[in-house]
Amino acid sequence: MNAVRSPWLALSQFAPLLLFAIVFAVFGAKSARFVEPGNLLNILVQASSTVVVATGMTFVLLTAGVDLSVGAIMFVAAAITGKLALAGYPMPLTLTAMLGAGIVFGAVNALIVTRLRIIAFVVTLATLFIGRGFALWLTGTRAMNLPDNFLQLGSIRVAGVPLTVALAGAVVLMAQLVLSLTPYGRQIYAVGHSVDKARKAGLRVRWMIGSVYVISGACAALGAIITLTQLGAVSPKFGENREFGAIAAAVLGGTSLFGGRGRVFPGTVLGVLLIQCVENGLVLINADPYLYPLVTSAVIFVAVLLDSGRQRLVEQLTRRRIRFEG
Repeated sequence: MNAVRSPWLALSQFAPLLLFAIVFAVFGAKSARFVEPGNLLNILVQASSTVVVATGMTFVLLTAGVDLSVGAIMFVAAAITGKLALAGYPMPLTLTAMLGAGIVFGAVNALIVTRLRIIAFVVTLATLFIGRGFALWLTGTRAMNLPDNFLQLGSIRVAGVPLTVALAGAVVLMAQLVLSLTPYGRQIYAVGHSVDKARKAGLRVRWMIGSVYVISGACAALGAIITLTQLGAVSPKFGENREFGAIAAAVLGGTSLFGGRGRVFPGTVLGVLLIQCVENGLVLINADPYLYPLVTSAVIFVAVLLDSGRQRLVEQLTRRRIRFEG
């Protein structure tokens, strides 16, 4: 039985790569501009913010949690930065405040989830609305155009690579090293596999679960910084629906919604690039803009379907059969 199903499990694990190859080939055939080096670099630049946000989301999903507030965190952090920047405060201070806002917001999520023991879906859904409401009040529901030095920051290159891409790469590298090579990373996987077993093994489960929401908040703030260097403005829709893209990208890359399985690289990164390639390709082939949300929702559906299929296969392959001898 296991021998028959193992190839299907292996195929499901390579499904994100296969989907990416198919999408790349289809849009490459439809438009020659899609495969041009300039456009490929543009895809990386556009994906850099989502990569960072989805990296933090991966940590949360690995513990079988979810963070629906990342888009709101981005908006709050950007609104605070916009207020400080327009008041004349130096950029280093505004960016530090932005990162601090993300960490504080993540810590609030962590405290409610771990101390009050309310499920993460409900907590982060509530803080999503609270965060967006606070940011709208802070900005007066008006757009804020930031000083030119924010856009200039986005034009900086490091060894020929845009700063935003280099920053996203550094976050991905650090995150994957933490998950793969540190006791903390192994404990995250253990908590995701089974909270009860992790607690019996002596792990600080409550602290571990809380820490991933702080990481997610920090990554959301970093993602907001990258977005600000690309847009140079804060609008009332800043960060809207970014949580869904981050979740879809992580799950498309092989991270399980049930916890305990997934990788930032290449998994989550590949998921982000897949979604970004779809959006970029639709623009290049002049597709109907009304189709964009339909395609994005289809990608999310495929992500959940793949994860559900992987989970069922894993359960079937690892199920122990007890034989009774007469």
